[in-house]
Amino acid sequence: MINLEKLYHYKNSFGFFAYHLTYPEKLDFHPLLIEESFTVDHPAYPHVQEYWRLMHNFSLDDIQEMYTDTFDFQKDSTLFMTYFKFEDAKERGQMLAKLKVLYEMFGLEMPETELSDYLPLMCEFLYAAEWLGDPRSPQSFGMLIAVLEDGTYHLLKSLEKHGSPYFHLVKGLRETFKACIEQEVQAHERS
Repeated sequence: MINLEKLYHYKNSFGFFAYHLTYPEKLDFHPLLIEESFTVDHPAYPHVQEYWRLMHNFSLDDIQEMYTDTFDFQKDSTLFMTYFKFEDAKERGQMLAKLKVLYEMFGLEMPETELSDYLPLMCEFLYAAEWLGDPRSPQSFGMLIAVLEDGTYHLLKSLEKHGSPYFHLVKGLRETFKACIEQEVQAHERS
């Protein structure tokens, strides 16, 4: 079960994740961006700080090359979250359609050229959408977070294997999700 209030509390950080998982631009590394997105008590804070520290050892050209090498040329480091599970099977198409409907339900118009399981787009949705108090949110966001958790698990393993600084960014994203998942109370536990 997803704690939607907690997820909403971390909205700004999803904007940061979206920016840093798309092709790097100079403004993405402005110090205000990280300061406005994370407080010391944020579950992703230590991981994002490590990512930030590592990335500042590279020039923008190096970062752009690293991004392309990592996410465009390594099949096991794809940013398409359903690819790991379904590759190009029919079920993937069905999941992409469900995600697109979810985005539209909460007012996000998807770019025509983008697939709905693209990690930066999913983070952008979490950042921009208004879901708090909507009765459709618990079920819809349960599915969304399940796709994100599954896809980022595989992505994290690949980034770790390749020794990529992006490992710390994705680890921070996963820690944010983890902090928003509530364990359901066992039925046999009564007060």
